[in-house]
Amino acid sequence: MAGQQRVYRQRIRATQSLKKIFRAMELIAASRIGKARARVASATPYAQAITRAISAAALHSDVEHPLTSERDDTNKVALLVISADRGMAGAYSANVIRESERLRGRLEGEGKEVVQFAAGRRAVSYFTFRRRELAGQWTGESDSPARETATEIANALFARFAAEADEGGVSEIHLVYTRFKSMVTQEPRVIRLLPLEIVEGVTEVEEGEVPPLYEFEPSPDEVLDALLPRYIESRIYAALLHSAASELANRQRAMNTATSNAEDIIRNYTRLANQARQSEITQEISEIVSGADALAAS
Repeated sequence: MAGQQRVYRQRIRATQSLKKIFRAMELIAASRIGKARARVASATPYAQAITRAISAAALHSDVEHPLTSERDDTNKVALLVISADRGMAGAYSANVIRESERLRGRLEGEGKEVVQFAAGRRAVSYFTFRRRELAGQWTGESDSPARETATEIANALFARFAAEADEGGVSEIHLVYTRFKSMVTQEPRVIRLLPLEIVEGVTEVEEGEVPPLYEFEPSPDEVLDALLPRYIESRIYAALLHSAASELANRQRAMNTATSNAEDIIRNYTRLANQARQSEITQEISEIVSGADALAAS
């Protein structure tokens, strides 16, 4: 019985230590989520505005441009996956990696070769373990991304898109990240950055309507060339901010659940330890009474 009490007390102490860690991580995530949400709110309007602007410019210009033109000289496509650097965030990284695997399977089913890029140690570890070559990887800033990192990623992807086929050029750029909708809802999202697939806020001119008049200075090609790098960078930066807020929200929720589970385990082991102690006391009393009866009988 004494041995059982010792085991239960050790488990209680170990669980209490874990509970402190879970609680600390929950508080850290809670303290950072406000800033992360504010950064998402401030960056999203710009990303949407530049997407609408470049979509309108591409739609109403009569030039062939890489922004909207499909390349047929290569079957390679770039795929960027944004995950977390650390664990203890529930199924956050697993969900976005699972979504990227679905996209990869669909692309390979269409006969395309995927050139993999990854941001976040979880995604890097996942692809490295499966011996998949990474054309680019970025780690260390998943919960607080810098603008410079977004610029570096955008330059690497755009360089692949602009390269010739025999130099490793790709025909498409796909992005998989987690969109932050609220503290309760975060969803993996797949978008195609290039060629532009979804035109937000811009529609085709219907029959009978007067089309908008656009004047390009100095020329449509130069305007689109200038907007294209800004478009890619803004979309990637917005995706990084959404992913950071989603990671913190998932971590706060996961650590809150872990703290509650630790409290339940502590209560359970405390009850078992008390039962073991009561059993030990009962046994000692029985031995004393039995000994006294034996002495009285003799």
